[in-house]
Amino acid sequence: MLRTIGLMSGTSLDGVDAAWVETDGEAIGRIGPALTLTYDPALRRDLRRLLDLAPTLDKPDDPFLADCVRRLTERHAEAVARLREQSRAQLGEDADLVGFHGQTILHRPATSRPAAGDPADASGFTWQVGDAGLLSRLSGLAVAYDFRSADVAAGGQGAPLVPVVHAAMAATLPKPLAVLNLGGVGNVTFIGRDGALVAFDTGPANGPLDDWTRRATGRDYDQDGELALAGTADGAVLGRLMAHPYLAAPPPKSLDRLDFDRALREAGAGELSPQDGAATLATFCAVCVAAAARHFPEPPLQWLVGGGGRRNPAIMRALAGVLEQPVRPVEVAGWNGDALEAQAFGVLAARVTRGLPLTFPGTTGVAQPLAGGRVIGVPA
Repeated sequence: MLRTIGLMSGTSLDGVDAAWVETDGEAIGRIGPALTLTYDPALRRDLRRLLDLAPTLDKPDDPFLADCVRRLTERHAEAVARLREQSRAQLGEDADLVGFHGQTILHRPATSRPAAGDPADASGFTWQVGDAGLLSRLSGLAVAYDFRSADVAAGGQGAPLVPVVHAAMAATLPKPLAVLNLGGVGNVTFIGRDGALVAFDTGPANGPLDDWTRRATGRDYDQDGELALAGTADGAVLGRLMAHPYLAAPPPKSLDRLDFDRALREAGAGELSPQDGAATLATFCAVCVAAAARHFPEPPLQWLVGGGGRRNPAIMRALAGVLEQPVRPVEVAGWNGDALEAQAFGVLAARVTRGLPLTFPGTTGVAQPLAGGRVIGVPA
């Protein structure tokens, strides 16, 4: 077993989650402390700007990009240092290995699934920024990173990566089961009765709602669903948004955080009041999930919801209204919904060191189970 620290900076751009996990990449042993370090407003603003600039950034030494990468990596190193202090105090244990996802600033996977034996469609592209070498030097630990590029190069979607970890954590839970993560983008893992996995991005989640709230109120997100709960979803705007071809397309499929920005503008969302716009975006997140459920081989017994979206009562109420099965936060299963993604990258880091598959035909559409990732340093 390795003592790992998993790190995750999601598409909500709110900060870095860090979690301590003991694992060999298959079995999960002790689960230790976890924490979140928020980004200062300047870093969050600059990361959001990077999303818009990424398609035009053609120089790896672009000064703005390099500055963002350095600051992002230093904040991750601070999270590692603080979590090591906690794990030593609470468990008497340090860490051997860090799983460093970095920050996705552009995600453009191939659109077609490669058939077994066919050459991979190498037209896909995914870009996660972060300096693994700097993180290793600052922490003094081995760092596993670059989790997605091998899958994209092989014609896969490069996302989602965590389904194999969801399956391990849900080993004793009744199946079929749906595990839904609501970050900037939503993604779901369907675990069948036989353990088979179907996973993909459901659609926009917190990302558009965060952006809307920031423009309308100056706040970073709709805390406690206050804005959305004060409004009414606009049916005409929802109807236009639901016509987006992504929602009807079968998996495998994945999204960039900004993929629906044009659709949101053209649907007329910008003409709504702050409250009605927020209500519409919260409801849109939920109806995207309902549309995703049509791609499952059978209905799940329940939905377990993680990520920041589970803390938004407007989103959770909307999910309960459009899904036929119970919708519950992952805490009912004894999981930590704030740390789940970070824990997953601790497990995935261990899988990288062992050469175990990270992605599968049912999760990213890659032709066969595929290992990936790279490691700087040697785990202690």
